Amino acid sequence: MSVISVKLPAALRARLASEDRRRNVTQSAIVRESLEQVLPGATAEHGEPTCDSLAGELVGSVAGPRDLSTNKRYLQEAIVKNHARRRKRAG
Repeated sequence: MSVISVKLPAALRARLASEDRRRNVTQSAIVRESLEQVLPGATAEHGEPTCDSLAGELVGSVAGPRDLSTNKRYLQEAIVKNHARRRKRAG
């Protein structure tokens, strides 16, 4: 990825900082997502919509760790919780 520098008014910078904390994502990710939504042609290399453009506002809407796939403990906790939930339903 290339790097660019953008000057933002203080109020917009504060809103961006607030949003990155709320969604637990980087400011760069929010800016990229915003540009994808505003600029025409938000498609993958082969011409189909990207997963991000299809998921839209769902991206970043779940609270929790940034990337569940990087820590096996999170997977283990999810399996245990799901197993406990099934036992409650069956009984």
